[in-house]
Amino acid sequence: MAGESVRILSVQRSSYWERVVAQGYPVPQGEALDELTTELAAMLGEPDPHVRDDIAYSVLHTWISEGVYDHLLSGLGDGLAYGLRQGLGERETNSVLRRSYSAITLAGVVARDNLIHTLPPAVVLTWADYAVAWILAEKDLRGWVPELGWVHAITHGADLLATLTASRHLGTDELAVLLDVVAERLLTQTDQRFSGHETERLAYATMSLLHRNLVPTDVLETWLERLAPMAGDVNAPNTPEPANKVNAMEYLKALHLQLLLGVRGTPAQEASASPQAAPKARTDLLIALQNALRSGSPWLYRQTARPSAPPAR
Repeated sequence: MAGESVRILSVQRSSYWERVVAQGYPVPQGEALDELTTELAAMLGEPDPHVRDDIAYSVLHTWISEGVYDHLLSGLGDGLAYGLRQGLGERETNSVLRRSYSAITLAGVVARDNLIHTLPPAVVLTWADYAVAWILAEKDLRGWVPELGWVHAITHGADLLATLTASRHLGTDELAVLLDVVAERLLTQTDQRFSGHETERLAYATMSLLHRNLVPTDVLETWLERLAPMAGDVNAPNTPEPANKVNAMEYLKALHLQLLLGVRGTPAQEASASPQAAPKARTDLLIALQNALRSGSPWLYRQTARPSAPPAR
């Protein structure tokens, strides 16, 4: 009987939020915003992708973007940062959903502060610490799961990193740490190959960081040298490549392509008064990336031996 009551209540609340979405996301009158927010934050961990994506995340993202939480950003962000720790260390359980969707929602909070400049440095830097600890410790790297939809932990983590790269509170040292986090995540041993656009989104976050033009080129090249050996490692014959090597190579390819062609609309570009088409370190990094990719993909570049000269007559 108790279980049936819970189910009925859940259906009623889903219908309640369905009406909010259908009406264009108004803040319900006569309801306490903090209680509504607590409910929505819990719904970020719902296994039903419609409840999680189309209702909870959609409502929170809209309210953040429209300024509903402008006077409550710090508290909202703290609650979402707490969600990054729920079940951390578990693998292939539903707890990852709360962590993953808390991350993408926290990215919206940081993006809002990047626009309105209301939060003090300590608040954003604390969130950055939580984000870094979560991304490095996350064990559930699944992309699409039929019954759950997009799990997307690392993809959403990349989006959170991207918004942090644009924060005025993160300077050269903090940005260098974020670079190391990307490298460490890629180098961590795993049997899970990325399958949910993780490498492209991590590369896009890196591009946002590069567009800040704060990290010196020599630091960038040293950072890239951490990933280059992974690309150049040669496997034993007839053995599959380690998943983390594949992930690192795909990231380097994505970063090379984005750096070569250019990107638009990164958080750092959006936050800049005079956004540039390319970061200052573009040329040097392209050379370093090409060298790394050639070392790991010899078929991209082969030195052709010169034909021997014909014998003298």
